[in-house]
Amino acid sequence: MNIIKHPTSRISSLVDIENSPRGTKFIIGKNSSIDSFVKIKPVGGEGDIKVGENSEINSNCVLYSGNGITIGNNVLIAAGCVFASTNHAYDDKSKTIREQRFIPSQGGIVIEDDVWIGAGTVLLDGTIIRKGSVIVAQSLVIGELPEYSISGGNPIKVMRFRNWKKYTDI
Repeated sequence: MNIIKHPTSRISSLVDIENSPRGTKFIIGKNSSIDSFVKIKPVGGEGDIKVGENSEINSNCVLYSGNGITIGNNVLIAAGCVFASTNHAYDDKSKTIREQRFIPSQGGIVIEDDVWIGAGTVLLDGTIIRKGSVIVAQSLVIGELPEYSISGGNPIKVMRFRNWKKYTDI
């Protein structure tokens, strides 16, 4: 895998980054960090993995490059999250799922700026998390979530929105 790392970013020596036969890129921006035991695997597509500035990916996360993963600025990703930006084909029962390979892209995974993703969350191909959102731990995310939403569950549901006034009244 082609790694493009800003000099101020940090990738733990215990991160497992597999080689890419297709030239997949892993791009990490200024002041971002990738913690120990994160797995970066180029599989299921030709997308790159891009991490913006001041973002953190904590331990034991797995990122399958698939159809691409874009992580914005100031994004916090808790431990044990899985980014699966690809899906297996399985409709043809005359072939094994392995033989059918992968279905066409649903758009990859896009995480906009100022997002917090709770521990153990799974994000699937076609996910778009808009600016300022919070994802509750152990959620299953697919589809688009609105700006400043707080969402959780399986299937994921918007629970409420961030209330800035509430915190400024303290």
